[in-house]
Amino acid sequence: MPDHVHFFISPLEREANLSKYIQAFRSLVTRQLRPLGYPYPLWQSEFFDHLLRSDESYEQKWHYVLNNPVRAGLVRRWEDWPYAGELHPLPL
Repeated sequence: MPDHVHFFISPLEREANLSKYIQAFRSLVTRQLRPLGYPYPLWQSEFFDHLLRSDESYEQKWHYVLNNPVRAGLVRRWEDWPYAGELHPLPL
């Protein structure tokens, strides 16, 4: 999506700090995009997170995310959106 990003993250450690992960991601992306002329700030100050509690919830949320560009009118089918996919499948 042009104005937001979705992550499905499975922490390696139970005590993982999501805020620090998001901060590191934002910093990395900002360092890459600033030289290309993207305005500062790139990010809103906060972020929204949602804990997935079951395989059913995971599948439901995954389909929601896949269909975001369709609902936004950017593509007709989610398969046509070039930025969707998994880097690493999450263990369920």
